[in-house]
Parts: sequence; C-alpha cells; structure tokens
Amino acid sequence: MRIGPRLPRRFFARPSTAVAPELLGRVLVRILSNGTRVSVRLVEVEAYGPDDAASHAFRGRTARNAVMFGPPGHLYVYFTYGRHFCANVVTASAGVGSAVLLRAAEPLEGLEVMAANRGLGAPRLLCSGPGRLAQALGLDRLDDGADLVLGPRLQIRAGRPIAADRIARSARVGLRVGTRERWRYFERDSPFVSPGRPSASFTGSRGS
Repeated sequence: MRIGPRLPRRFFARPSTAVAPELLGRVLVRILSNGTRVSVRLVEVEAYGPDDAASHAFRGRTARNAVMFGPPGHLYVYFTYGRHFCANVVTASAGVGSAVLLRAAEPLEGLEVMAANRGLGAPRLLCSGPGRLAQALGLDRLDDGADLVLGPRLQIRAGRPIAADRIARSARVGLRVGTRERWRYFERDSPFVSPGRPSASFTGSRGS
C-alpha cells in the first residue's frame, strides 16, 4: 500500500468531528531507533470536543491533558485503568482541548515488532482496540506531545482515505457520559475494528 506524504498541520486544525472520519484509511507510522518502520492503517476512531462531558478536556487544562490544549497535529497519550496507554491526535486550535482517539488499525509493516509487543501473532488482534493499538506500536507517556507533522519518529501519512459510503458511525464505546453523540467512526465490515460495544444503541449509519 502506498502510504503517501505526511498530512499537513491544516488537516488537524479543524473540529474533531471533521477530522475523525477523514483519519480513516490514513497511515500511522512509527520509526524505531534502529530504523525499522512500523505502520498501521487506521480503521476506527472517536472524536472528543471541548464542551464534551466525556472528554479529558471538559474540566479544563491539567498536567495530564495539557497536550490536548496545544497546537493541532500532536499526539496526546494517557494511561488508563492502571493497565494500558491510549493515543489521540490533537485537533482544532491551540487552547481549545480537542482530540481524536485512535481506536483500531490494520497492521501494515513491522508485524513482527507488533507481535512481540503484544505477545501474540494474530494480525487481526494486534491493534483491535485503543490499548492494543498503543501497545502494538510501543506508545507510552514518553510519546505524549510528539509532533506528527514535523517530528522524526511518529507521523501520519495520507494513505488512502475511506470513501464516505464505507464509513459507519455509532455512539462511542465504554462511556458513562456523552453516550448520545454518534462520534465513533469506523470502516464498515473491517475485520480489524475493535470488539467494543457502543455506549448507546446507535450503529451502522453512514458517516459524513
């Protein structure tokens, strides 16, 4: 698959609900210290906005979520449930507090690296969930704030955007608040989408 050039800053400098569906089909690349390239094709994401009760940014800026309020096109990484890391792409403009959670991806390159990180070899299970995706790529808090546009080790490439009629929407997964917003976007019929169930009974509608 041709992964194309990096996405420019202006791509990310929009509301999370505009960026999220357009991230599907894009390629997240990690360059390891030995030069090995690990890449995945994004197939599932969730948008989080500044006035969103489910967002880390809802109660304002903290040491933990500071990157969410920074310039767009950076990576926001947090640790959750005392178990795993999750990776998000910062969107909108500096000071807003907006991001897109990377929920699942199709492995493309460096499968042996991802398999070693995950402790399993089945490609379908390597990145089928936000914690799995971060673990497969070896992402942790040291990657918090990484510049996806200009940085040397992490980047998002143009890939091949998914056509609108191949994008489905649902409520987001695993939330106690913000369960009515249909801000989860995923590639219809992809075997690499996570098994997580939406927090409300909205599924399968066409994205926009």
